[in-house]
Amino acid sequence: MSEELGITTKKSEDFSKWYDEVCQKAELSDLRYNVKGFIVFRPWATMIMNLMYELLEKELQRKNHFPALFPAVIPKSNFHLESEHVEGFTPEVFWITEHGNGEKLEEKLALRPTSETAMYKMYSIWIRSWRDLPLKIYQRCQVWRYEGKATRPFIRSREFHWIEAHDVFVTKEQAINQVKEDMIISENTLHKEYGVPFIFFQRPEHDKFAGAVHTYAADSLLPDGKVLQQPSTHLLGQNFAKPFNVKFVDKDGKEKYGWQTCYGPCVSRMLASIISLHGDDKGLILPPRIAPIQIIIIPILNDKKAEILKKCKEVEKELEEGSFRVKIDEREEYTPGWKFNHWELKGVPIRVEIGPKDIKNEQVILVRRDNNEKVAVREINLTEKVKVTLEEIQQKLIKKADKFFEEYLFEAKTMDELSKIIKKKGGLVKVNWCGKIECADYIKDETEGGDIRGVRFDKEEKPNDKCIYCKKDANLVVYVGKSY
Repeated sequence: MSEELGITTKKSEDFSKWYDEVCQKAELSDLRYNVKGFIVFRPWATMIMNLMYELLEKELQRKNHFPALFPAVIPKSNFHLESEHVEGFTPEVFWITEHGNGEKLEEKLALRPTSETAMYKMYSIWIRSWRDLPLKIYQRCQVWRYEGKATRPFIRSREFHWIEAHDVFVTKEQAINQVKEDMIISENTLHKEYGVPFIFFQRPEHDKFAGAVHTYAADSLLPDGKVLQQPSTHLLGQNFAKPFNVKFVDKDGKEKYGWQTCYGPCVSRMLASIISLHGDDKGLILPPRIAPIQIIIIPILNDKKAEILKKCKEVEKELEEGSFRVKIDEREEYTPGWKFNHWELKGVPIRVEIGPKDIKNEQVILVRRDNNEKVAVREINLTEKVKVTLEEIQQKLIKKADKFFEEYLFEAKTMDELSKIIKKKGGLVKVNWCGKIECADYIKDETEGGDIRGVRFDKEEKPNDKCIYCKKDANLVVYVGKSY
């Protein structure tokens, strides 16, 4: 592979340029679609995301969620039922106003920016009794928002791919427990499967989802120290149940409104963290559990081509029977060296090389993508060696990402300290805050974009000093970070 085809930018020197190169040269995305803000997801990215979806959906179903599919269009009348929600989302909505030969629709239709106003109309029909609850439904879909900021592949665009779960409960306590369960789902997928560490925050009141009682979100970090929001969950209370008439008859015979939550893990954005955290100067490094190909077999051909390819197919069959995702690269128009670089760029966890000497010695050469370690493995031991190696790679990537995340958690006592950290290093900085939005605005201005991300939801932290900005009594310990 020529230098032009490989990654030419060092990740440590220019993360932004490196990221764009990987997305392009690993054939993850294409920005040349002729509608601004919309990108094409290429096959390799789509296959990775399909595996990510599979793991997420298994986890949701394990927690008694059921899949459904709702229309992508929402009537304007639905959308305007909850006033805070419509005020928060109207600037971002794509509206459909006509059809056919330019005839106007009787009612404008919104391309869903999120699905509360579509799904809850149906919930009001389906839910009648306490026996119908809890109702826990999710859908795998796309949503559209007229994003004004600069778009980046997978990080920010006007169309993104996610799962949204919308739940209804009898009591407020059950709804709060669902928020906690959503955090566990995020831990079990985003962290343990995809290798992306995060902190789950309760957002400040001035930064909550439009129409929610409280908003919670998982914040991860990219190598440039900027924050990337990952799954968010919202305690909706009865704010949507009342305008959408989501009611049930309780055990006491009285009609009551449901308590609701919604949870939105954005798979396309999660992929951005996977690319960023695990990749190196050769390209992607994929956690084995979401690698479309876990083992690539490269034949080292000579005049015994038929014998070598036969052995490759035998090894492929053995590994497939071990439930691994495996492929032989049989293309003769490329050299083995070109193939090595190609599949390194794609992030395939293990490369198996088979040549005439290996056949003679009843072995294969196994190469790890994460550390380039190369070992000769006896054929008889290959399946077990691959199993152990894939799990080692999975855990090593998680451990490495955790170490990076911990190194970017800071604490500041003064505005000068906070500003220096945010401007020079980034990360998440723990500070004391009085809770006033005016101080939050000043902090953002002084740090050139540092937002208050919220208080930790996973553990209680009590203030031990005055507000970092106004020096009045602090009542919250919060984290500040500059986000995408």
